[in-house]
Amino acid sequence: MSKAISRRDFMKVTGAVGAAGLLAACGGSSNTASSAASSTAASVAAGPSDGPVALTMSWWGGDSRHEAYQKALTAFSAAHSNVTVEPSFGAWSGWEEKMATSFMAGTAQDVCQVNWSWLFSYSADGSKFVDLNTLSDYIDLTQWDASAMDACNVANSQQCVPVAMTGRIFYWNMNTFNKAGITEVPKTKEDLFAAGKAFQEKLGDDYYPLAMSGYDRMIMLAFYLESTHDGKDWADPTTSTLNYTKEEIIEGLDFIKSLVDSHVVMNLKTYAGKAGDGTACHQTNEWITGKIAGTFEWDSAASKYRDALDDENKPSFTIGEEIKYGSVNGGFSKVSMGLAVTKSSQHPVEAAQLINFLLNEKEGAEIMGTQCGLPASKAGLQFATDAGVVDEMVAEANGKVMAFTTCQLDPLFEDNSLKATGTGVYQEVFDTMDYENVGGADVVDILLDGMEAAGYTIA
Repeated sequence: MSKAISRRDFMKVTGAVGAAGLLAACGGSSNTASSAASSTAASVAAGPSDGPVALTMSWWGGDSRHEAYQKALTAFSAAHSNVTVEPSFGAWSGWEEKMATSFMAGTAQDVCQVNWSWLFSYSADGSKFVDLNTLSDYIDLTQWDASAMDACNVANSQQCVPVAMTGRIFYWNMNTFNKAGITEVPKTKEDLFAAGKAFQEKLGDDYYPLAMSGYDRMIMLAFYLESTHDGKDWADPTTSTLNYTKEEIIEGLDFIKSLVDSHVVMNLKTYAGKAGDGTACHQTNEWITGKIAGTFEWDSAASKYRDALDDENKPSFTIGEEIKYGSVNGGFSKVSMGLAVTKSSQHPVEAAQLINFLLNEKEGAEIMGTQCGLPASKAGLQFATDAGVVDEMVAEANGKVMAFTTCQLDPLFEDNSLKATGTGVYQEVFDTMDYENVGGADVVDILLDGMEAAGYTIA
């Protein structure tokens, strides 16, 4: 049995992965949903409360995001003297499992930062989050592009507003590339293979152009196939019907293996030995000191990766170019996260006012800046820009992503059973390839079976 399979089986036994599936299966009873809707309608009709209101809000992220949100919540309470907001926050690892349990139990916070895919995983019937159209007197819904808003409209309900749009881009440490005799960022797949060879020959076996987790590799696989197969979406964005054949997916898996075999991407077994399973790349000594000289990450993560570098390497941090693997661009962008009001909230009006403050109002937008990515709210982006708090690197990375990507993402791609760090199917697939040195044909059924179990239609 592979290391990845045993790790995944453990998570199944403990139920961490199963929480999401259980919630999706049980949904919410019609009586419960109806009761919640009636309660929300009554609260909205009553308008803002004159008495004391205690709100709760949850989010995940890093230290700088935590600090920004807490500062913004304090400012909101100062502007709304009868409202206090109790925060709940943490790192991403394990966060979705925690929130899945609270959604199921009806104990989630009034305002939740949500992953776009959560709308489909936990509220496909509209039972968990308030339709924000009913709160349009308190949130200016005109500040978002229709396409971004439509992506958050599930079960004919505007279940959240988008905080930012995002996609994947390469970040490079050019100090290490220069040591390997490379002066320009990789722009083609041939450049990647050339970098792998140069790193190994000139710097040694401990230096790599890239390190990527199982989920990172799956995103690159989708980018690769979409680029080499005429921009065909990975799956239908509405029905999650897979658009690729088994043979085409094997081709994509073998491309990822070729990057590992050519010393472009650090083998996951090697990575685990150096950094430990589940350790984020920017937290590793190899990234900090330049032995890992690249990553394929969300555009909102630019500052996090730059700031993690030591003094020798930090000045050489560079936002790269998207790589066009085939005849078309391929690749996808998506709603990175949203803010939603739970139907269990006793104060939906004040919750809506809080969201509007954070995303659309001058004081909130200036505090939040680009801590959650480049603001999707037009007003929020303008306020942040005018105040000089838009991180130029985040803006540059986001601009490159949005100008390049052509495909749509289906919500099941990010299902927790597939993408979970250390336990998901994607990790299992690529762990098996690296630990057992096998090819795409040996693991494709693990991937397809996992996708089908998550709800994909496999043609």
